[in-house]
Amino acid sequence: MGFDFPHADKDAYIITRTPKQNVGSIKFYIGDLKILIEKLKAENGKNIFCDGGAEIVHELLKENLIDEFIISVIPILVGNGTKLFKDSRPRTKIEIGFNETV
Repeated sequence: MGFDFPHADKDAYIITRTPKQNVGSIKFYIGDLKILIEKLKAENGKNIFCDGGAEIVHELLKENLIDEFIISVIPILVGNGTKLFKDSRPRTKIEIGFNETV
């Protein structure tokens, strides 16, 4: 059973520490996240979908670059799991709402 990735027609930026060649719409990025986000907002003027772990989220929070969190719970356990937020994250005021989909 397969599925279509809903954002397959968009450029995807992989944040990495190791320079790599871009592959089609997959772009490997080693620069400053703030510069990348500001560039994407200026070019597209719309939403930027970010799927990442605690390090990426932390950097975006430090620069106040996250407008909305959509947090999904995926019921698959792998090892100890990966944190979404680092312990030293900036204080952030959030409004919590629930959207249950089945």
